Amino acid sequence: MTQTKTDTAYYTITPGESPLVATAIHNGHEVRPNLKGLYNLTAEERLREEDPFTADWVAVTDNQIVGHYSRFELDLNRSPEKAIYRKPEDAWGLQVWKDELPEELAQESMKRYDQFYKEVKRMLTGLLEKHDCLVIYDLHTYNHRREGQSGPAANPDENPEVNIGTGNMNREKWAPVVDAFINSLSSYNYQGRQLDVRENVKFKGGHFMRWIHDTFGDSVCVMSIEFKKFFMDEWTGEPDQAQVQEIRQALQQSTHPVLKALEQVC
Repeated sequence: MTQTKTDTAYYTITPGESPLVATAIHNGHEVRPNLKGLYNLTAEERLREEDPFTADWVAVTDNQIVGHYSRFELDLNRSPEKAIYRKPEDAWGLQVWKDELPEELAQESMKRYDQFYKEVKRMLTGLLEKHDCLVIYDLHTYNHRREGQSGPAANPDENPEVNIGTGNMNREKWAPVVDAFINSLSSYNYQGRQLDVRENVKFKGGHFMRWIHDTFGDSVCVMSIEFKKFFMDEWTGEPDQAQVQEIRQALQQSTHPVLKALEQVC
């Protein structure tokens, strides 16, 4: 199957030759013009819960999936019935909309959702015609200073710097791949220290991971990789660019042992 780059306003899907795929589906911040006036949240409030800079990290491989629009318009990591935040309990207690979102606008968003999953399925199907198995780095970030910019950070015992979500996978089969990734990231010399990398402490992975595993079975290993926002100010959105690039380097270094482990599994 010949594949071409899919570049829409909403997302970019770039197929390559490697069996490794990197995704940044929560990177986006844009919202549709016909929704902007309906938000109860400011752009800054929306940014706080998005995953900026994850698109910088997908460059570790040639297969890339990047979301350009905000999760507050459409969350690609949730099931169809939960992809639009309609109530505060859907969105960390935040009142997203001034009034109830008109259904016709919600359906416009859901058409984008369906198209995204259709395109991802086509991309992965094409890659599986070239490779027996695939590994996906499902890249995210998460907040740890929810009590305010000057408030205390969340308990580090329960909030590792890097959380590797491996839910809904055949963990026994993929042990060599997952262990190679965790070992590589944990041993990386990160500005003179080691990162705190743990598995399934904060998150086990979202709908995107589950959908891929359910659709492609044991042919695809998705690791949901959540970096705590220690590399940026989560309240202002300002990054430490040196750390953004250091994380990318750490991920890049992991690709060799991960691909080597993939050869053992498949």
